[in-house]
Amino acid sequence: MQDLKQQLDFILELDRLKAVYRKVMVKSDKNRPENSAEHSWHIAMMAQTLHVYAAEPVNVARVTIMLLIHDIVEIDAGDTFAFAAQAELDAQEAKELEAAKRIFGLLPEQQCSEMLNLWLEFEAAETTDAKFAKAMDRVLPLLQNMKNDGGSWAKHNVSRSEVIARHNFLDSLAPKLWTYVAEQIEFAVEKGWLRNA
Repeated sequence: MQDLKQQLDFILELDRLKAVYRKVMVKSDKNRPENSAEHSWHIAMMAQTLHVYAAEPVNVARVTIMLLIHDIVEIDAGDTFAFAAQAELDAQEAKELEAAKRIFGLLPEQQCSEMLNLWLEFEAAETTDAKFAKAMDRVLPLLQNMKNDGGSWAKHNVSRSEVIARHNFLDSLAPKLWTYVAEQIEFAVEKGWLRNA
């Protein structure tokens, strides 16, 4: 029963992720901010749908779990805008690691170890599965911003080069996705949603 209590405590703790808001706006719901829980669900669905475009085979079940847990740390650490200053992004890493240990530590030891290791793998983005998971995490906001006349890019004055830097690894990971993303970036520049810098 102790394991069950720990697992239920973990499940209930996850409810707090629904109160962590991101910079991306949900156009279909009066442009309200997206929360991190729904973002995680959305990119997990993307992985299920788009894994066929990976240049190398990916274990979509592992990728999906990575995506479902990758932002759990934001319960403690909060969300940081992808295009924030580098110092802010660097400071976030330490906060997230501490959060991962606390939150996954609610689980029984075996599950804690499994989830923490998957989260660390996602963060390192060195395995094919983790790289593909990271790609899904980055491509969805691009799609959302494109659907919303630049969305958070336009609002925060993001540049073409910043968006390219976040996505250019797709070139070797999922070439067809990269071609699509690159076209979208150029279109966003033409529309004035991204600075041409």
